[in-house]
Amino acid sequence: MSTLVFRRAGPADAAIVAAITDAAYAKWVPVIGRKPSPMLADYNAAVRDHLIELAYLDDIAVGLIELISAADHLLLENIAIDPAAQGRGVGRRLMQRFEQHAIEMGLPVVRLYTNKAFATNLDFYRRLGYAIEREEPFKEGFTVYFAKAVGKPA
Repeated sequence: MSTLVFRRAGPADAAIVAAITDAAYAKWVPVIGRKPSPMLADYNAAVRDHLIELAYLDDIAVGLIELISAADHLLLENIAIDPAAQGRGVGRRLMQRFEQHAIEMGLPVVRLYTNKAFATNLDFYRRLGYAIEREEPFKEGFTVYFAKAVGKPA
């Protein structure tokens, strides 16, 4: 794989963040019968209020992570990889970046959530060492919440 380069998204990047997210989540629309929540987000606000990092492969934006810090953990609000770049290790590298950000911020735990119907996502997170904390009903399905310890407790 070519070198993956990361850059923080700014206001001018909101459209590319939305485009990558829409492309990445489109496959789930027929699975759950609606657009997943990340496809409905306001990315003009998100690039201002959250840490969004874009991943570039050969100068083309191919993925992103959207992070929200809390007092005791770092939340992965969104991870999206352009379908053309999926299966090339971009998701794994973005997850490593997510965990590294938490360590650098002194946060001992990372958390994320996904739709229970997104079976490949559930498997991916488990393979990376994430454990299910809980499941909660959401719309016509369930949200699965994951966590992983990444640093020393404060």
